[in-house]
Amino acid sequence: MDKTTRFGIEIEMTGITRKDAALAAQMVLGGELLYGGSYYDTYELKTFDGRAWKFTYDGSIRCETKTRGIKESASRLYSVELVSPILTYEADIEKVQEVIRALRKAGAFTNSSCGIHVHLEKKGHTPRSVRNFVNIVYARNDLFYKALGIEASRARYCKQMDDHLVESMNRKKPTTFAEIEDIWYSGYGGSREIKYHSSRYNFLNLHSLFHGHGTIELRGFNSTLHAGEVRSYIVFALALNTQALTQNSASTKKPQAENEKFAMRTYLNRIGFIGDEFKACREHLCKRLSGNAAWRRRIAA
Repeated sequence: MDKTTRFGIEIEMTGITRKDAALAAQMVLGGELLYGGSYYDTYELKTFDGRAWKFTYDGSIRCETKTRGIKESASRLYSVELVSPILTYEADIEKVQEVIRALRKAGAFTNSSCGIHVHLEKKGHTPRSVRNFVNIVYARNDLFYKALGIEASRARYCKQMDDHLVESMNRKKPTTFAEIEDIWYSGYGGSREIKYHSSRYNFLNLHSLFHGHGTIELRGFNSTLHAGEVRSYIVFALALNTQALTQNSASTKKPQAENEKFAMRTYLNRIGFIGDEFKACREHLCKRLSGNAAWRRRIAA
């Protein structure tokens, strides 16, 4: 895993207002709180390092609050999407975790309508590495979905890689980003310039690469305010990105799934989840899977 890769993260939540969420983050990060207004009713926290953390409205979030521990419907003020500035793992991961803990302490929580999206910088990517990324995600669609516990209600926002897209990508073997772009939008109508283009609602989103932030987006994460889980998702995204960048090629062949935990553990080891630093990350990414992480097959009695 390349710890120097730049990334951004979007974390959806409810339970508190956007203003209160921004104030909770300010207690950790310091800086100046600004109100941006507009339809998205954004609060922006400008920190002393010149970066901005945004707390904005998202219409897909089911707004709730708690009264004496009982959840009840709430107004759109309780739709909160945290949009981070550009981050790096080594410099910022502790900061991200502290902000998450502060939000949780302030009363924020997540529900099945909330997701997490990780944006990875384009730097270093070539048409070959982007095709690698597509193949890596496609080959492990089922394993990743189960490991991440993707809610059925959210699946339409982070669909599995399409068979036709993957087949076309590997048959044509594009050598330019323009060719990859044409393959990506094949079958979709309307302008590619639309921000909320329907092609974006995939586990791996390349619409953001061509007509968005210039980033590769991973959308397959249920939202959580467990700081350790969020860290594991960031590490996972960075490790997938490094694998796509460094491999000469990536197969679309799906791995054995007779023992899910073993399959995931060995894969995580392969992409850099080694040692005590990533022990908790491995546990978070394997805890929903069946089987035995230590043995591929049962030992005969």
